[in-house]
Amino acid sequence: QYGHVRVLQRFNKRSQQLQNLRDYRILEFNSKPNTLLLPHHADADYLIVILNGTAILTLVNNDDRDSYNLQSGDALRVPAGTTYYVVNPDNDENLRMITLAIPVNKPGRFESFFLSSTQAQQSYLQGFSKNILEASYDTKFEEINKVLFGREEGQQQGEERLQESVIVEISKKQIRELSKHAKSSSRKTISSEDKPFNLRSRDPIYSNKLGKLFEITPEKNPQLRDLDVFLSVVDMNEGALFLPHFNSKAIVVLVINEGEANIELVGIKEQQQRQQQEEQPLEVRKYRAELSEQDIFVIPAGYPVVVNATSDLNFFAFGINAENNQRNFLAGSKDNVISQIPSQVQELAFPGSAKDIENLIKSQSESYFVDAQPQQKEEGNKGRKGPLSSILRAFY
Repeated sequence: QYGHVRVLQRFNKRSQQLQNLRDYRILEFNSKPNTLLLPHHADADYLIVILNGTAILTLVNNDDRDSYNLQSGDALRVPAGTTYYVVNPDNDENLRMITLAIPVNKPGRFESFFLSSTQAQQSYLQGFSKNILEASYDTKFEEINKVLFGREEGQQQGEERLQESVIVEISKKQIRELSKHAKSSSRKTISSEDKPFNLRSRDPIYSNKLGKLFEITPEKNPQLRDLDVFLSVVDMNEGALFLPHFNSKAIVVLVINEGEANIELVGIKEQQQRQQQEEQPLEVRKYRAELSEQDIFVIPAGYPVVVNATSDLNFFAFGINAENNQRNFLAGSKDNVISQIPSQVQELAFPGSAKDIENLIKSQSESYFVDAQPQQKEEGNKGRKGPLSSILRAFY
């Protein structure tokens, strides 16, 4: 009624090529305005990113608690076993969060332990026997049952006064009280060991009139270093192309937040398939997908990929196994690995002459983000609409 928490299927169940992601899971969270996700903890490390909306996220410790006002682009690690709860304080906008979960007990498997009893699940406190609860709280079990579990003496199963789910409605007065001590995420530093940080708090590492990429790597943030993950957020104009590139080590989990895109990924036909066709030349395999809001796409390390924004586009990315990762571009005037290959090697690697190869590479004067249809630029003055109209509204 007030929102949902959804755990996506394990990566290695979708593809054998994603076996190295078997220890990771993705959670999607969506809640309506003026709602509360009830206090709970999990046997997994969480890396939470706010996609849309605002949140008051509170971490509860043995002798203290820390509350934070979060907005789009904010991220925070919630260590395994930390009790936390989340409020959507907005009157109009839904709260959307995406979470990378890294289980600590079983690979790819984790549980959420809720203190509260709802119609959907029991409180984990109900797992303790009656005499243990009485001794722990120095109170009669009937009172414990009434106060914590909503069950009066003589009530039957199903007659308790319970919330319907783990996401509940909260009053504006309660929100005001909870927000009094909440702190905002830091816009000045990205190196905090335990406080939220914002992906847009530093200048983009790639930027031009067609797109921007903001990124925080493990080397710059202790929370990401502990998890060996980088975080990115990318903004692209309609009609822009994020040039072909590959990551040297990181497996990238891409999450479309707003807009639509076509993505092409290049791999090599698996060895087992090639053995059945020993006389056949080595073949590449092209994977193509049309992505839209809330879609998730995995890019294996070493696989060349390109993203074409078919509308104004915003996406986030988790880079797993991120330490010392390098993003290698295959086109563009900067960071282009092909241009770093000596001409003597180029002439042996390609049919064209070294001069032809040099001219080809230099013909693209832009880097990172380019027009996906450059040959049609001249036709734009004749009334072409669509991607060009968005490019003219480019941001810097």
